[in-house]
Amino acid sequence: MRSAEITRNTKETQINIRVNLDGGGSSSVKTPNGFFNHMLELLSKHSGIDIDISAKGDTEVDLHHTVEDIGIVLGEALLKALDDRKGIERYGWVMMPMDEVRCDVALDLGGRSNLVYKVYFDNSADKKESDFEFVLIREFMKALSDHMKATMHFFHHSYEGEVTTNHHIAEAVFKGLARALRQAVRVTGDTIPSTKGVI
Repeated sequence: MRSAEITRNTKETQINIRVNLDGGGSSSVKTPNGFFNHMLELLSKHSGIDIDISAKGDTEVDLHHTVEDIGIVLGEALLKALDDRKGIERYGWVMMPMDEVRCDVALDLGGRSNLVYKVYFDNSADKKESDFEFVLIREFMKALSDHMKATMHFFHHSYEGEVTTNHHIAEAVFKGLARALRQAVRVTGDTIPSTKGVI
């Protein structure tokens, strides 16, 4: 079973995450923010990866440390569960629609971290849809990419004349990541997917 558990305790956050790459997409997510819980539950459900997250943080400051550190710990847990990455598909990509929005996501679990993030939220005051700061999604993805040692590309498309919602953009981002991960972690062989012979 490709699974892992990581705990991180700092003066800012206390986080425990368990993952099972060969699960069925079940989750238990407890963070200080309901909207972020929803995004992480979507990630688990649509990737087919079982994810249990328990997180507390210094939310009296803001959500930044908590969201970023969850990305760090989730990345470390996924990296550990992938082990030597023998037999995995390695690459994953998807064009994910969410009503009026589309997000194209491409992943390479090739051992090098890089984030290309072309996702644009409307942060004007009259577009506030939740108590979540959507700019933090990039911080989460950067931490995830760095600690999973993965290249991750996100391109968000909205269409002229369409009224978009930040909620739908965020859902497209997380569902796109989930489906690309589902493909990339799938075991399809018994060799290291690299001409180097190691990742």
